[in-house]
Amino acid sequence: MSDLIEGYLGKRVDGTKSRMPALLDRWQSITGLILGLFIIGHMFFTSSILLGKEAMYAETKLFEGSLFLSEPQPALVSLAATFIFIVFIVHAGLAMRKFPYKYREYKMLKTHSAHLGHIDTTLWMVQAATGFGMFFLGSAHLWMMVAEPGKIGPYASADRIYSDHFGVLYALLIALVVLHAMVGLYRLTMKWGFTVMSNPREGRKRNKAIMWGAILFFSLLAYSALATYWSIGKSHAKDYGERYVPQAQQDKGGES
Repeated sequence: MSDLIEGYLGKRVDGTKSRMPALLDRWQSITGLILGLFIIGHMFFTSSILLGKEAMYAETKLFEGSLFLSEPQPALVSLAATFIFIVFIVHAGLAMRKFPYKYREYKMLKTHSAHLGHIDTTLWMVQAATGFGMFFLGSAHLWMMVAEPGKIGPYASADRIYSDHFGVLYALLIALVVLHAMVGLYRLTMKWGFTVMSNPREGRKRNKAIMWGAILFFSLLAYSALATYWSIGKSHAKDYGERYVPQAQQDKGGES
């Protein structure tokens, strides 16, 4: 009966409200922070191709456990991708609670945003839109990392982008991810008071400048890496499926 009353009135029998919305909001922030930090690390990792094929190959094997295993195991990448996929789904489910799912709610939000002219309200709408797109494109990418962790490397990744025509998907995904992640991290700093200190107005101004700078930096970094993979894939198309062999192994093979 208590649940029934709370369901209709939004309050318990004693007049108090549930703490569940606040708890869910906290977990939405936690999962968002995990994903935001992961995105930053992931973009640096994939952009190692800008330092050359050898650097990207070495980093790939590092994530496969080359430091502590005699034989690198791509399954480690699959496990890490599975964890991120679960966090991604949980975060998306928690965020959907706040989406305007009725036309009237959407109109109210749009009118409110237009008349208020508040950039942070607009940024929330950007997050909602990019999050919707990421749910589809991001899921496709994450599932590929879960199912085929061995297809990561200078040639394997380049073949996927050029010969398998995933370049368009990644070009769209980069725009969505960079906007969603950087705006999300900015909004977290404002929501929980990180780095704002005793002067919220100056803190907001500084954090917003960092956000725009991060969007520009990671967009340039990610698209430069994508263009490099595309170029490598184009030149490697005739040898599609061939895996990259590091210089050390080539030299060893030549000596034998």
